[in-house]
Amino acid sequence: MNKRRWLKFLFYFNVAIVAGLVSYKLYLNVVTPEFSSVHSEQLASINAKVEGQSDYSFAVLGNINNSVGIFERRIIPQLNDSNIDFVISAGNAVSGGGEDKYRALNGTLSHLNKPYLLTFGENEYDEFGSFRFYDHYGPHFFSFNAGDSRFIFLDSTGKTPWQWQIRWITDLLKADTSKHRFLFIGHPLFEPEEEFILAESEDYLQPIEFRHALLSTLEQFKVDRVFSANVAMYFEKSHAETPFITTGGAGGLVLNQDESFYHYVKVTVSADKGITHEIIELPVGQHPILKQFESFWFFIHSLFYVGYINFILLVSLFLAISIKLYNAVFVGKSYYPNYDLDATPWLNKRLKVAMFTNNYLPFIGGVPISIERLRYGLTQVKDTVMIVAPRYRKKTKQENNVVRMPSLFSFGDKSEFRFANIFSGYVRKKVKQFKPDIIHSHHPFWIGSLGVYMARRLKIPVVYTYHTRLEHYAHFVFLPGSLFRNIIAHFLVRRFANKCDSVIVPTQSTEEYLRMIGVKSSIYVQPTGIEFERFQAVDQSVVERLKQQQKITKETVFVSVARLSNEKNIDFIIDALAQLKRQTNQPFRFLMIGDGHQRQRLQEKVDSLGLGENVTLVGSVPPEEMANWYQLGDIFLFASQSETQGMVILEAMAAGLPVVAVRSSGIDDVVADGTNGYKTPAKQELWLDKVQLLLEDKDKRKQLAEQAVKCAASHSVENFTREVRYVYAETLARFHQHKHNE
Repeated sequence: MNKRRWLKFLFYFNVAIVAGLVSYKLYLNVVTPEFSSVHSEQLASINAKVEGQSDYSFAVLGNINNSVGIFERRIIPQLNDSNIDFVISAGNAVSGGGEDKYRALNGTLSHLNKPYLLTFGENEYDEFGSFRFYDHYGPHFFSFNAGDSRFIFLDSTGKTPWQWQIRWITDLLKADTSKHRFLFIGHPLFEPEEEFILAESEDYLQPIEFRHALLSTLEQFKVDRVFSANVAMYFEKSHAETPFITTGGAGGLVLNQDESFYHYVKVTVSADKGITHEIIELPVGQHPILKQFESFWFFIHSLFYVGYINFILLVSLFLAISIKLYNAVFVGKSYYPNYDLDATPWLNKRLKVAMFTNNYLPFIGGVPISIERLRYGLTQVKDTVMIVAPRYRKKTKQENNVVRMPSLFSFGDKSEFRFANIFSGYVRKKVKQFKPDIIHSHHPFWIGSLGVYMARRLKIPVVYTYHTRLEHYAHFVFLPGSLFRNIIAHFLVRRFANKCDSVIVPTQSTEEYLRMIGVKSSIYVQPTGIEFERFQAVDQSVVERLKQQQKITKETVFVSVARLSNEKNIDFIIDALAQLKRQTNQPFRFLMIGDGHQRQRLQEKVDSLGLGENVTLVGSVPPEEMANWYQLGDIFLFASQSETQGMVILEAMAAGLPVVAVRSSGIDDVVADGTNGYKTPAKQELWLDKVQLLLEDKDKRKQLAEQAVKCAASHSVENFTREVRYVYAETLARFHQHKHNE
């Protein structure tokens, strides 16, 4: 209980942080002014102060680095109380060139009551800061006259070509008649005699040609002082009677040693004494703990100056933490089924079920047939079913409670996938008028998504049946195949399934897959039902007529049923049969039942392999006639790895056909190896061995056929309907219990 109290405290503390950050952002937007061309205003103030004066003083400091504790709170008050006339930064006034750092510096310098100028240094240039420096302050290199002195600022960052600057300063000094000259350049020209731990060679003026050219120019034209920053120390060296001063202790990191300490330089220009300078040292450095706290606070403070991007990211982060804490503290979790649910009232009620599917009859496929069988089973127990499906070109007979949606476009020559107009107001109106108790979606996108949307609008639960391994349909999508297979397909299934109240899967292996990709909704394993009795009772005269039509005599007949599409792996079967023809004397025929956009290509392949007399692409067969076609066969062949169950396998078993299939998530739970058929890895040699075994061993074939019928008998439509109704009832009970608890 104590832990729960602490978590609750952390949750509300996090909410308070979010509220505080929002308030702080609003405060900054109101208080922080926009600023531009600051140097022009500051130059005017400097000229006004020293115009006509022969005596004046100014402070030079470097490496402010956005310091609050040292520069803003300690150096600025000292400068304000001193008799200096203006202040110059020798570089690195900001800790980085981001907009946040410039705005923070502007806020800090607003406390200074003296005019100031900034040298364009390494930190000002960082993070595309050169553009911000130009907008907020002015040019990267410039000069001006104040009193009888010339002040020159150079760009040492490489932003401005050094050759141009040498030409510029040479022409400037040739024409200059000022009594005194001061040069400011961000990078020092000289390194100290002893190696300094906080500096490297690139911290000094580069390239070396720039350094030599500048020194040569300064030897030719006398300059009184050269000031630099960029290194956290004080260092002074004279060259050609000119002092070169490095000052880097105005707030950034220092070592608090003899050469590295907090300070600034005061320069005095006097008619009597000439130019003098002195170091103004801060006697005590900032406490390390306060320095760390300041750095942390400045990080938070600076995030909000950038605008809305960092602000949104930061608030989103805290909100995410808040949600996680809320779920951990207030939302109870149970990883076991709710055994207190009473589904009886819903089992005893005649339900109204709205099914949403991307394909339906007259399109022939596993999903439409499964839906039709469930619809039939539900209507037999007096439930009412509405089906929302695409409209096809082929006209259908009068349909009760089937809402057809106009198609926008389709994929495949045979229109395997139709994208219907899910924005139709007519469809939504019809569903609302139907007043369903529950919605059943059969696809994780498009019309299936419309089903979830309607369930939320109508405040009713939604069930999803995972029929198809979506990743095997990458060839239908206008995206890189590997991207769709490895990421998008799994994401779509996970996201959609977690929006649903319950998920029905046909096999245990499919449930394992969904759990592995992160599906958290309730999952029910329920194999799709088949009309078992219909596959037992066939008209032998029709079967004989079909045998004559297909010219079947005494050869062993292989049968397969699948859409002629890439994911069904039909090439695997054809290639294997070409090999079988070469290695057996037993005559055989293969009837491939189904149609699809790959039919012409597959027929060309059959002809090219010399299988014209062995392989027949039958085409599409109406579902009500399939029982007779299965009776033509002796063995059922299957190679698809995109199934979640392989309903046609159960149909073939019901018709007494043993199965040879390639192992996959849907096949593994249906085919018992060596009992009702064989399942092998997707290796043609292994698969073909089992096909040849059943082709040549009639006794084994008969033994497996008897077991196949027994297996199929347990998958009747009646059993299937009864189990699905229980899923509906339990989902409704759980949904309304949760709704009541809210």
